[in-house]
Amino acid sequence: MPWSPNHPDSVDALFARREAPVLALADDARKVALACHGMARRFHRGGKLVVFGNGGPSTDAQHVAVEFVHPVIVGKRALPALSLTADVATVTGVASRAGLDDVFAHQLRILGEPADIALGISTDGECGNVRRALETARDLGMLTVALTGGNGGAIAATTGLDHVFTAHSDDPRVVKEVHVTTYHVLWELVHVFFEQPGVLTAEVAS
Repeated sequence: MPWSPNHPDSVDALFARREAPVLALADDARKVALACHGMARRFHRGGKLVVFGNGGPSTDAQHVAVEFVHPVIVGKRALPALSLTADVATVTGVASRAGLDDVFAHQLRILGEPADIALGISTDGECGNVRRALETARDLGMLTVALTGGNGGAIAATTGLDHVFTAHSDDPRVVKEVHVTTYHVLWELVHVFFEQPGVLTAEVAS
């Protein structure tokens, strides 16, 4: 069969599958800005960012944490962040006793403070331990941010979360790419807000 630009694996088709989710993220610009402003305010008040996810998103969690702690852009301020997926002894220890669904929530109950930010990443929005950790963070008074995929799943349906961004695609590769773009935008806008005198006051936030 001769190659065709309409073939499902053609370059045009590969880009087409990514177009709608990326444009949807752009349409969420105001929501993204509000999330970044909230994150910047938490950092300004002495809070830290706590990130978590399973499988591929577990490495995204570590990626996000190092971006904040050790910015690759020269001159950007280092901000406190940690990944709950990085300590295999803690993750496996909690999982063996309390079960996999509690591996992140347990750590948040010990490490989390009301001034902190919780960022949970789930490719399909159905990860039970990410959802439970976000619920725990919400109950602790932390700012909650979720990155999901598909239709958002159970995580997007969870009440009381502050900011939920869904990459509307059933292709996990596309979701991954949109998530990477999203958390780099979060990183950049947090610094934009953090570096502008006066924008983090209570008067501006209200």
